[in-house]
Amino acid sequence: MRLKALIFWIILVPVISACVGNTSTSSAQVTDSLSQSTVPPPTPYPDIPSPPEINAALIEAPVLVKIQFLNELEGWGVTETEIARTTDGGITWYDVSPPDMTETGYSIEIFILDNDHVWVQKPDFENFPNSGFLSHTSDGGSTWTTSDTPFSRGDLHFLDEDDGWILADLDAGAGSNAVALYQTTDGGEKWDLKYINDPNHPYAKDSLPLGGLKTGIVPLNLQTAWVGGVIYAPGTLYLYRTDDGGSTWSPVTLELPVGAENSELSIDADQMQFVTANDGFLTVHMAGDSTQTAIYVTHNAGDTWILTPALIPNDGSSDFLSPDEAVIYDADQFYVTLDAARTWSIVPPDIDFGESFASIDFVNVTSGWVITVASANHHSLYRTTDGGATWFPVIP
Repeated sequence: MRLKALIFWIILVPVISACVGNTSTSSAQVTDSLSQSTVPPPTPYPDIPSPPEINAALIEAPVLVKIQFLNELEGWGVTETEIARTTDGGITWYDVSPPDMTETGYSIEIFILDNDHVWVQKPDFENFPNSGFLSHTSDGGSTWTTSDTPFSRGDLHFLDEDDGWILADLDAGAGSNAVALYQTTDGGEKWDLKYINDPNHPYAKDSLPLGGLKTGIVPLNLQTAWVGGVIYAPGTLYLYRTDDGGSTWSPVTLELPVGAENSELSIDADQMQFVTANDGFLTVHMAGDSTQTAIYVTHNAGDTWILTPALIPNDGSSDFLSPDEAVIYDADQFYVTLDAARTWSIVPPDIDFGESFASIDFVNVTSGWVITVASANHHSLYRTTDGGATWFPVIP
């Protein structure tokens, strides 16, 4: 316990200092000018410490595969066998799993609306892909309710405590991907089928084509949403939009960077996100003679998407924080924008994550975490409080 307390203060002091200090950066070749911010960026949740303990069992050395922090202290995680919570920046983790859920890991889908409202979808492998189990908590994991679902897995999103979508994965093969789209208006107890493109289904439609692999859905409200993915044809983007609750879909046309016509274009999971009702980011990975990432922004709820000037090397991971702020890791270094992707600063990390890098999660442009997976499936959690320049192993 003394060791954990020491680690907590080692992390907390730089967190406080980061609120008044500058982010260490080097000049980026992809920018015409760089700007620095000394004002702490806004976060959707106040960084006020929660009670130091949760009434749940401690998890010693959790093997984290997914994380999502709500602020610099509070976060949720998924291990191979548990749903976990932390209130001290990832030092201590508590087991808040739904009853009888003993297998989680990559097989489940989790959606975290806030620190109280969380949903966990688990497949029914005996009737895949036509059934599953959705567990929901409204008190931060103290209690859960579980209901049956007419789908096994998919990309799950809730707009509030009641309204949600899921793009259910039915089957994929030979460059095609059958999906079904469901909506709920009662927190997930009942789901209504809005669209399906499985040719074996009697109500199959084709405005969201069977061809192409779908990586996720991004809903703006119960009427408007986007589905992205990849189709293996050079210069062809897989991005569709609905404005009638998913009944019909139309392709979205974007201005493509020079050279994109010869590249395979993909929109990966979680690489499109709205940070307000009007402001959003979209990243498109381009794989050709080299791999690059193009960034688009919208300020009118997705009616138009503007291609920003810089192309980021490689096909890294992105985290979108506010209408102006985002962080991208390109498998080598971090790129930080404070002006809606017009310019970027490069932040070289003091650790070479290399091929062990698994995912990032930032709550503002100074504070973030990285999960690594090394040999023998060893998972570690690292923390930064200076925008990615220095990293501290929270879970070595």
